Amino acid sequence: MRLPISIFVSVSLFTAETTAALYLSSTYRSAGDRIWQGLTVLFTLVPSVLVQLTLTFIHRDLSRDRPLILLLHILQLGPIVRCLEAFCIYGSVGRVEEPYVSITRKKQMPRRGQSEEVERQVGQAEGKLFTHRAAFARTSVIQAFLGSAPQLTLQLYICVLQRGVSIGRGTLMVISLLSIVYGALRCNILAIKIKYDDYEVDVRPLAYMCIFLWRSFEIATRVVVLVLFSSVLQLWVLPVVLLNFLVFFLYPWILFWWSHSPFPENIEKTLSRVGTTIVLCLLTFLYAGINMFCWSAVQVKLCDPDLINKSQNWYRMAVYYMLRFVENASLLLLWYIFRTDFYNDICAPLLVLQLLVAYAIGIFFMLVFYQFCHPCRRLFSSSMSQGLWDCSSVLCVMCDTTPSPIRTTGKAALQPPSSDCKDTWCGFPTSLCSSLKHISTG
Repeated sequence: MRLPISIFVSVSLFTAETTAALYLSSTYRSAGDRIWQGLTVLFTLVPSVLVQLTLTFIHRDLSRDRPLILLLHILQLGPIVRCLEAFCIYGSVGRVEEPYVSITRKKQMPRRGQSEEVERQVGQAEGKLFTHRAAFARTSVIQAFLGSAPQLTLQLYICVLQRGVSIGRGTLMVISLLSIVYGALRCNILAIKIKYDDYEVDVRPLAYMCIFLWRSFEIATRVVVLVLFSSVLQLWVLPVVLLNFLVFFLYPWILFWWSHSPFPENIEKTLSRVGTTIVLCLLTFLYAGINMFCWSAVQVKLCDPDLINKSQNWYRMAVYYMLRFVENASLLLLWYIFRTDFYNDICAPLLVLQLLVAYAIGIFFMLVFYQFCHPCRRLFSSSMSQGLWDCSSVLCVMCDTTPSPIRTTGKAALQPPSSDCKDTWCGFPTSLCSSLKHISTG
């Protein structure tokens, strides 16, 4: 049984960021900066409350007689108690005889076209540790993108305005960046384990390194771009953020409405229809928060029983990164045009070039991960290079077609386009894709 290191890392980042944020808010109060103090505390308490609710929901504490645990969650000490409980469970393994065990069957990664199924006994203690790991994997994502990401953006914006970085603010920014990258890494690992639940997944250190570098460059570049844009066009940053957020928040609901699927009722038996709707809204809210700063490895699919899209959507990923690169370049161009004398000491063209190159480096490490380091790349229905090639061919077909007043008649007009849009890599409904194809052929 593996040592619960991931739980310790999650709790350490949570505790360190909360402590640094509370200390920094006290310095803002001493300096009379009430607005910065309020926002710093807000971006600390809101994700902390959501983390407590998530841990309580996953461990089903409301239906169990554990008043002390509920009190500690109310005091925002839930993650620390859960971490100690996980290490106590790990330390008791082998000392106490298991009353019963369960049998799990997992497939091994195929070798030479063959995959063997292995049976393994899972004790009660290991099952509890699995629940703890799954709970902290989800809370790390919540903490990262609903707390650390806006916190890092706020503190960097304050640094730009005040032209300086204090020790407390710099410490909080470093911890927040590590928390975001770690949350994105856990999101990637969580997506792999959900999509390939039938297989034994072994993520190697090189894969972790690729994900860490990919997410570090992608997230750091995105935050700097947003801060630079907001420093010169304060009134326009809110529409940009709201548009991004609403697009990603409504996108899963639009696909759900398009599929004409019944309303999900199997999330939790004790939840009413209103409670289920609230949980789904919170899930899509988190999904939108992730996509604001980076590509979400876990793709929400409300019409699926597990609420997760388990197919490799190369088309959706390619479209996301192309549009995000264009958006970052546009925001940097607007910053370059409207920058004030405040940035005279900075070589603006060099900074723009560095940020675009940094984002491209992040995409490069993403390609390396999926092409060479992904633990389940042997199970891909098509390689990433082939998927991106198919995406580019579809885009070329749609871009190269121009309307003509003379329409072709006969069999030639009824022939479908050469590129086939399959649901294995395309995230859009088949009827919508076929409509786009007929439009492009017309």
